[in-house]
Amino acid sequence: MNLSPKVTFVLGTRPEAIKLAPLIKLFTASEKFNTRVVLTGQHKNMVQNIFKLFDIKADSDLEIMQERQSLVHITNKVLEGLIEEIKMNKTDLIVVQGDTSTAFAAALTSFYSKIPIAHVEAGLRTNDLKNPYPEEGNRRLISSIADLHFAPTETSFKNLKECGIKENVYITGNTVVDSLLFVSQKIKTYKRNTNEISNFILVTIHRRENWGKNLIEIANGLIKLVERNKNLNIILPLHPNPIVREPLVKILGNNKRIKLSEPFEYKEFVFSLKKCSLVLTDSGGIQEEAPSLGKPVLVLRNNTERTEGIKAGTAKLIGTSSTKIIKETEKILLDEKEYERMSQAKNPYGDGNASEKIFKVILDFLQKRKV
Repeated sequence: MNLSPKVTFVLGTRPEAIKLAPLIKLFTASEKFNTRVVLTGQHKNMVQNIFKLFDIKADSDLEIMQERQSLVHITNKVLEGLIEEIKMNKTDLIVVQGDTSTAFAAALTSFYSKIPIAHVEAGLRTNDLKNPYPEEGNRRLISSIADLHFAPTETSFKNLKECGIKENVYITGNTVVDSLLFVSQKIKTYKRNTNEISNFILVTIHRRENWGKNLIEIANGLIKLVERNKNLNIILPLHPNPIVREPLVKILGNNKRIKLSEPFEYKEFVFSLKKCSLVLTDSGGIQEEAPSLGKPVLVLRNNTERTEGIKAGTAKLIGTSSTKIIKETEKILLDEKEYERMSQAKNPYGDGNASEKIFKVILDFLQKRKV
């Protein structure tokens, strides 16, 4: 009979999978824990690709995904499915990551079930409740009910303290750096998409706050950028959500120097990140990943919870206007000193040892509860 503490990881999206994969591998390889992995199905196929890369298998899948799924749908289905999962498979701790609707609903289910919650990537704040939406609300709500708070940086640690959260708060670095370095060391080349393209910018867009007018403004900026710079190419892996995909295909689809593709497998993404000149993105994770490979990041948002990168000089907040996109991109590409300054700035998000730090804290926490 296995008397080791039972730990359940709950995740639903690709970013959660990337950031939890190295931690899950540590737990499943250890005899100190009885580990269970539960998927919600929020980003079903993309998560499975990450699991295959890291050789991880899920124990359960709530299969909530549906086309154009709403926040209410995700939250309700995770609550309903996870409460049944917990009844059938008792657990001593539930681990959630970040600020997704899956993470919030899983944390709420844990709270209702009186099960301790460990929050990986805790303490990020923009201090604007509706921007990004719903992520800022999700992470504040998770923080208010979590038992263990793993802050990636000193800034996120201070954010939690200022919110009145003063116990069981640990600075660990971000697990995304663990994943990035693991995959980067494994790959030397990739056979699809980027091998035949030189001098390119990697662009990713998906956030809810950029749907609609902002998305159109960004796309128009990209068109003008390649028109003004004849040797420049853009690679843009499309998000599967049709609300994001359809306007981008309509505006950018016929431009020969803007290559639209299906979502990258993480291995291909890392290879593209290593090869690109710089990154334009509204992704939080890429703001943390790119500096480890010396790539400047221009953030397509009006604010960011990852202020450490802005302060360190690895990233710059530029908003979504076409004019600003052109100006700031050309500034980095044409000014060698500016490019060098950003590309050589130290990554403030960790050194690749975050998972080991989190593992040790959780082990100590659960051992003390058993005494």
